[in-house]
Order: sequence, then structure tokens, then C-alpha cells
Amino acid sequence: MTAPLLEVADVTRSYGRGQNRFDALRGVSFEIREGESVAIVGKSGSGKSTLMHLLALLDEPSTGTISLAGENTAGLRGRTLNRTRNKTFGFVFQQFFLTPNTSVLDNVVLPMKIAGVPLRERTRRGLAALEQLGLADKAKNKATDLSGGQKQRTVIARALVNNPRVIFADEPTGNLDSATGAVVEDILFDLNREHGITLIVVTHDEDLAARCDRRIHIKDGLIVSESEVAA
Repeated sequence: MTAPLLEVADVTRSYGRGQNRFDALRGVSFEIREGESVAIVGKSGSGKSTLMHLLALLDEPSTGTISLAGENTAGLRGRTLNRTRNKTFGFVFQQFFLTPNTSVLDNVVLPMKIAGVPLRERTRRGLAALEQLGLADKAKNKATDLSGGQKQRTVIARALVNNPRVIFADEPTGNLDSATGAVVEDILFDLNREHGITLIVVTHDEDLAARCDRRIHIKDGLIVSESEVAA
């Protein structure tokens, strides 16, 4: 059996000190394998978003270790950390985080610009990602002119352009109506199943969680259950 893609070992995360200290995570351990779809579920304040930030190397644990492809991530710093994060992960958030008055294509290619990919190559890959998401005809439009569903598909295209091994989706349908949300969900799960991209969904939506291979339920900073939820 191959090594886990992500391995979390007795991780805690606390904020503040003394009487003001808050323990967001209180010792969690689990593994995620390449190509899995995993839902991290819990109510607001449960610690699920803190956990996602740690998994995505956007924050560091107070104690414990997070390993990526068998390597302890604690030693990653500066450019090495940024390069690892940029190359390995794609992000789809409830808030779109698009620059409204720049073109759809410029929004999509931003991760490649940060990575130093040449202009011609990032344009080619950006247009290919938009084509994949059915948005090639919107490449020159300003992001502010898009519908909610089009904005979220633009965000998915942006998440894909660096060929990530993992996509983190944090309440990805939270700002969408149910029909548009279902389309976005289908896109994410197609990427997982057809392209082998590991999908980590952070949500309190039980229906969305039920589409994943596995569900990790977190409450008050602890994992209270972990189960396979789909055939």
C-alpha cells in the first residue's frame, strides 16, 4: 500500500495565551490517500476550517506533525513553502476571491504568474482550463460581469491551472442556488474521479459530504467519527 498523501499526527492548534487561549484543535490524527474524496464536516466553530488551513500549509500546528507525501512539512519555509503550496494545492472557496475588474483569464492564470510560468504558457494553460469548464467564451470578460455559477467555475479553473494533486473546497456551493451548486459539485467530483485529483471538502452540508468517499466529523477540535460514506 502506498504512503498517505497527507498524514496528520496528533495535531493541535491554539490561539492566544493564558485566560485568552483558545484550543481550536485538540489532538487530531488521520490520513488521506491520493485520489480520495474526503469531507471534513462540523458546525461553525468546530475546528474544520482551522484544520483545512493546516492541511493546505497556510498555517502551522502548535504541536504534532503534518506530512505531505511522506515528508514532514515543518521544515518548509519561505520560497520552498510557497512553491510547494502553489504546485500541490488548488483552492475553491465559498467567497470567490476574484479580482473584479480584471479579465476572467487574468484571474485564472494568477497562480501560474506567481509560480513564474512564462506568459505564453500560462495563457495556453489558462485558456485550456477555461475550455474544460465551459468558459472559453468568457476569457476576456471582466470577472464582475459573471454570474455566481460562472464565478465559481472560474475559481475551479484557477485551481486547476497548476495541475494540483489536491483541491481544497471550502463550502464551495455556499453562495450558489441549489441547481448551480449541483453543477459545481459535479465538476469537482468529475475532477476527482476522472483525473485522480484528491478532493478535500470542508462543509456542514450533509448532502455534499455524502458524495465523498469518506467523512471526517469534527466537533470542539476533536474528531468524533470517521467513516466511509459512499459506495
